Amino acid sequence: MALNNTYEARLVQQETAVGAGVQILLLALLGSAIGMGPAGWLTGLVFAIATWALLSLALHRSRLRSFGPANRVTLGRATLVGGVTALVADSFQSSPPVTLFVGLTAVALILDGVDGKVARRTGTSTALGARFDMEVDAFLILVLSVYVSMSLGPWVLLIGAMRYGFVAAARVWPWLNAPLPPSTPRKTVAAMQGVFLLLAASGLFPYAATFAVTATALAALVWSFGRDVLWLFRTSRTRRGARLAEVRELVAS
Repeated sequence: MALNNTYEARLVQQETAVGAGVQILLLALLGSAIGMGPAGWLTGLVFAIATWALLSLALHRSRLRSFGPANRVTLGRATLVGGVTALVADSFQSSPPVTLFVGLTAVALILDGVDGKVARRTGTSTALGARFDMEVDAFLILVLSVYVSMSLGPWVLLIGAMRYGFVAAARVWPWLNAPLPPSTPRKTVAAMQGVFLLLAASGLFPYAATFAVTATALAALVWSFGRDVLWLFRTSRTRRGARLAEVRELVAS
């Protein structure tokens, strides 16, 4: 049994290595297609290595016996995000072809709705898969916000940084780590961020329309995060009050 588990673990780890290899292949294709510079190459390689290392560590800790079809979809999406990241890094020297940039980003956004459905239909939903999906989403939004900020200003970075700011705040205020109830508005706002930022990045609209679309995305995100933080704060106070009441009852008895 131990040998079998070791074998399965190696197969799971091999899939992450294949993902890193595909990422490097994509970078090579992009490099040959647009003559990508050192910044794009270096950023893409760092993304590939970091994704492989972090995912391998997470798989080792979770001891999953199978990588699963949904995680394969997410890994493919992460590969596309790595390509988009390389293009954005390269854009500081020369603008990437709009068609290529929009195409890679659009496919990555479309696949965001696929991995969850695959996980549910195949019965392979896991905490690691959900976290992997969320991290890929968050990083894509961050990268897109960096790209759009070059034309609209630094304020756009708030869109990409908000989720990471929330995670950092949760280390200071642990009550922010409490689970949130399912919310359709939250999912809708999260989904619209990538779409709105892609529209802003496409260059298809005049400045005023691009500004309005991006500002709408930021306003919706602030509202969504504010709503969740307020719910978590109220819930933590209620739980703290209930615990104090229990302690008082015990002392009184």
